[in-house]
This record gives sequence, C-alpha cells and structure tokens, in this order.
Amino acid sequence: MRLPADRCGTGHARHAMRSHQPPVAEPPAPPIVLTPLLACDPATDPDILWHIAREAPELRRWLVANPNADAALLEYVAQAGGPGVNVALTVLLEG
Repeated sequence: MRLPADRCGTGHARHAMRSHQPPVAEPPAPPIVLTPLLACDPATDPDILWHIAREAPELRRWLVANPNADAALLEYVAQAGGPGVNVALTVLLEG
C-alpha cells in the first residue's frame, strides 16, 4: 500500500512545513551617533533632542540652534548648562 503524497513529505505537506517557518527579522538599526548636526537639525525627533539634553552636555549649545527646540527643552538646557550654553542662549535671545 502506498501512502498519499501528504504523508510522504512531498507535495502539499512539504509546502505547508515551509510556510510555518518563522519570518526572518530585520536587524536592529545601528545606534544613533550624537553630533552637533543631529542636535540642531529640525528633522531630529524630539525624543532624541531630549536624550541629547540629558546625556550629552557638550552638545546642549547646539540644541539652542534647533528651530524645533520647544520652551521646555530650552529651559532644561539653560538650567543644566554645559560648554557654550550661555553664549548660545545669549545669541538666541538677543538675535
């Protein structure tokens, strides 16, 4: 007696086994490199701007130059300080 093709591992059964394989996941994006250009780019996501404000004091002055930096972010930067922040804020407020 011969087994049907589905039980022999050929035909439809083999195709069904392949379709149950987990999908291949895309690799994660590489970490974002924090740079002055990223800090002052209006297209930078606000969450990234806040990350820069909290974690990269050397880049805070560049956040002041970002036209999308809101009042809360600028207040945080002013209070947290950092290299060049006072000069950047003076230029912003006098300009």
